[in-house]
Amino acid sequence: MRDVREAWAAGAVRVAKWRQEPVFVQTVRSAAAATIAYVVALQFSPEVAPLTAPLTALLVVQVTLYSTLTTGVRRVNSVVAGVLLAIAFSAIVGLTWWSLGLLILASLAVGHLVRVSEFVPEVAISAMLVLGVTRVGDTAWARVLETFIGAVVGLGFNLLFAPPVWVVAAGESIEDLARRMRQLMLLVGEEAGGRTPVAYAAERLYEARRLDHDIVEVDAALKQAEDSLKLNPRVREGLLHRVVLRTGLDTLEICTVVLRVLARSLTDLAKLREPEPLFERETGATVEQLLGEVGDAVVSFAVLVTSDVSRSAESAEARLATELASATATRDKLAQLMLDEVQRDARQWQLHGAVLTEVTRILDELDMEHRSDRLLEELDRCTREQRERLPSLARLRRGLRKLRRKPRTAPDRAA
Repeated sequence: MRDVREAWAAGAVRVAKWRQEPVFVQTVRSAAAATIAYVVALQFSPEVAPLTAPLTALLVVQVTLYSTLTTGVRRVNSVVAGVLLAIAFSAIVGLTWWSLGLLILASLAVGHLVRVSEFVPEVAISAMLVLGVTRVGDTAWARVLETFIGAVVGLGFNLLFAPPVWVVAAGESIEDLARRMRQLMLLVGEEAGGRTPVAYAAERLYEARRLDHDIVEVDAALKQAEDSLKLNPRVREGLLHRVVLRTGLDTLEICTVVLRVLARSLTDLAKLREPEPLFERETGATVEQLLGEVGDAVVSFAVLVTSDVSRSAESAEARLATELASATATRDKLAQLMLDEVQRDARQWQLHGAVLTEVTRILDELDMEHRSDRLLEELDRCTREQRERLPSLARLRRGLRKLRRKPRTAPDRAA
């Protein structure tokens, strides 16, 4: 009995994990929408197998509601344009090798004319699919009907069953990036404490450069999370969530760039000082301690960015403040040690100063006041853009606020 319960618990955990996977969710949603579109098309289309309806539903249903609404219209336009071109070619010339080439050329040109953006190839694909099976005009118009059925079902599916909010997945990506940065800082710190061969220092530089690819992947996950927050009825204060995550990733991206520059400085220092140590023993130990503390602060910053406004966020903020204070004290100690070392041996003093400057830049980026200023600036910018984009909606909101703030008149006692 216990084994059964454990198996059920493991299965529940596995299903919960799958529900957070965009690929799994998109597969299930697309299959369900396509099946529903096919069932509906069977009731209205004269075709025996109305496959254009599920095809359109597959194209329309997206991972997020926002992307469905913004790209759904362009997808429908591309399919309809392709179907109409296929109807014309079927009625005039039919399917031959030269008419197929002419149809593809015309479809691509029409796709640019109707401004379907990235869905231009789908105009030609739809036209070829319909031309290959269409011989009679009535059948072709049935394809148009199936296209609209698939589009309506796809849009309605995402409206009735709102897609998940992908903030958790984006938060995990941001935290994973922060942990990789911390791991690299620990490695750099360990090597700074002793004799570092140039090959080892160069390897850390390559690892720092590879973080750029991680930034691109995290940015894609964050873009998906931002889209899932837009126009989602289950989300309140979606703009605030988007701004918090976006500014957090921007800060980590800046820290990644500075970390790459730090690795470059240490690599150059290793080339110039080999086979001597990069720093004296106490200075190297302090560099190792400082980079470890900065790495811990980077992870705490990522946890703070991805935490809800709750006790977890408050604890993450307190932990970040403590780690930043500790790292700042260690930085000041390192500055004095480097000054003493440069006074004894002035070789490569520029690189010593560069290491200190780059660590200070990371600490400044993680500073709480600096982050608050960036959040306010980004919120003001996004609000201003929304107001400029939809002025009528902004006036309506201001009017509603005035009505809410207007004090109620007391009843006339004399009456």
